[in-house]
Amino acid sequence: MKYLIVGLGNIGSEYANTRHNIGFMVLDALAEASNAVFTSMRYGVLTEVKVKGRTLFLLKPSTYMNLSGKAVSYWMKAERIPIENILIVVDDVALPLGTIRIRAKGSDGGHNGLKHINETLETQEYARLRFGIGNDYPQGHRVDYVLGEWEPDEKKVLPESIDKAIDAIKAFATIGLERAMNFYNKK
Repeated sequence: MKYLIVGLGNIGSEYANTRHNIGFMVLDALAEASNAVFTSMRYGVLTEVKVKGRTLFLLKPSTYMNLSGKAVSYWMKAERIPIENILIVVDDVALPLGTIRIRAKGSDGGHNGLKHINETLETQEYARLRFGIGNDYPQGHRVDYVLGEWEPDEKKVLPESIDKAIDAIKAFATIGLERAMNFYNKK
């Protein structure tokens, strides 16, 4: 069984430690824990890891956030991965910092990466792992917040939450979406 796990983020060193790049950070940690190395490929960097007989293709799109659908669509087709085996890892200001939620489908919630994926795939029927980055910003400063770097106190929360996100990704591939949701969406 093959799975496509896509971490959303923006390429470039100026975005590397920003809240918007948590998708990249989660995939980097999963690859590192598996001794996997990303290789530059079409529309992104890609690696694969094995989890209990399943192959997880980890993709960090190089298309920038607003064009993420191009990379998702290309690698879905290239590796013949059905939409039910796709999981998008994305930042979410609607969730408290470090909280993760797995959803089977849904709207873009104002997230430009998800919006482009929805438009490109012509569906919202794909799984996503929403990683809470909090919403501690003044009204009208959302973009500055999500593209801002992590504060020192936020960085303390990240390792445990990233580990939890990695466990949730593995659960998605091994025990299935419904059971992973039941386990990881508990408060």
